[in-house]
Amino acid sequence: MIKTILTISTAALMSFHAAATVVEIRTNMGNISVNLFDQDTPETVENFLEYVNSGAYANNVIHRLEPGFVVQGGGFTYNNVLPLDNVATGTPVTNEPELSNVRGTIAMAKLANDPNSATSQWFINLDDNSQNLDVQNGGFTVFGQVIDDGMTIVDEISELPRFNLGGAASSIPLIDYTAADASNGVEPDENNFVLITDIVVTDAAAETNPDLNPVPNTLIDSSGGGDPTPPSSGGSSGGSLNPLALLFVALSVVAFRRRVKA
Repeated sequence: MIKTILTISTAALMSFHAAATVVEIRTNMGNISVNLFDQDTPETVENFLEYVNSGAYANNVIHRLEPGFVVQGGGFTYNNVLPLDNVATGTPVTNEPELSNVRGTIAMAKLANDPNSATSQWFINLDDNSQNLDVQNGGFTVFGQVIDDGMTIVDEISELPRFNLGGAASSIPLIDYTAADASNGVEPDENNFVLITDIVVTDAAAETNPDLNPVPNTLIDSSGGGDPTPPSSGGSSGGSLNPLALLFVALSVVAFRRRVKA
């Protein structure tokens, strides 16, 4: 009996859940569906959905592209004039580096040397960045995964030419804009930016895409890369039951049954 419970506890420790909210990042290059990992990163998902539900991501732009690395958004909006406007941000969210920064995952951006500084900005991993991002700055919190054909759109964005508009937009991808335009002082507009018209919830069910198997971050604990705070049990779908709690419950049941038989 105890051996069985230990096996179950070990499996619970090593597994991650795909129960999630699904959102759609709607852009002028196509829509990107993302499965959020509510159970494994509850505080981060809750934080992200607060920005989604407030409309903060309307007219947002993809302001950073690093080919073979990431595309990044969530920080700036275009309101028909330059410079870009900052997204109003709230209280930073507690870091939850439970999952790995592999290709196709979405994670939170944050300030250097401050693991718990993420607010509105996020990025999509274009490649397997786990060796770097799973341990750097306390580990970057992966809170979702691009699904369906969303990475086709992300890859198309990653192939756009980049330009330096200054500040955080020093590596911004632009559509139908050339080096000659930049040299001649042509100001990019809504036809040139990769615009996010909105991010909306398309499926708020507690159980979605159960076949997804997010990759756990196994590097953070062995690397000395930070002191991550474990995920809380709050959030839209709750957290997993601690394996030690499972063992305690099981042993309690065994003891109770022995007393009954006696």
